[in-house]
Amino acid sequence: MNHKKQTILKLTQTALLAALCFVSFTFLQIKIPVGSDATSLHIGNAFCVLAALLLGGLYGGLAGAIGMTIADILDPIYIVGAPKTFVLKLCIGLIVGLVAHKYAKINESNNKAYIFRWSLIATIAGLAFNVVADPLVGFFYKQYILGQPQELAQALAKMSAITTFVNAVVSTILVVILYNVLRPILLRTGLLIREENN
Repeated sequence: MNHKKQTILKLTQTALLAALCFVSFTFLQIKIPVGSDATSLHIGNAFCVLAALLLGGLYGGLAGAIGMTIADILDPIYIVGAPKTFVLKLCIGLIVGLVAHKYAKINESNNKAYIFRWSLIATIAGLAFNVVADPLVGFFYKQYILGQPQELAQALAKMSAITTFVNAVVSTILVVILYNVLRPILLRTGLLIREENN
């Protein structure tokens, strides 16, 4: 496959995975109100991580960041958090890509146990970052940038820590299963580019 076709394929897959992030967050969430704000249980982060495992850190991170940010922009409660979402989801993708592709080089392996192990480790790394960063960054963002009262920002950060952890556990299980099922199919059909290590 020539470079132009690879780029078109990557961009198409990025758009598809961004759409999956959007749909999974928008339509498959349980919103938990906290004062005038909210947090939610959702599987949107699962598709952020899946994108990074399939496409590499940069393209996967952008898929997650774009899909989840559009979901925030279209939600009247979450719209103010869209910039924070973009940065955090991009970071999840970059971390997963760094671990899976730069360090473990899973695209260069055919060993199913190795791929399973490193897809799990990369997923945990990206979502562990989110479990810490989402409530922490959210607290400072809401209090100092949006001007929320400290008590509300603290209450939201505490609730967000709980929901983010639950989301991470569910997403880890989902992602590792999906990736390890989809990877061989995508390789056989030529839809997964082995040489990509970003």
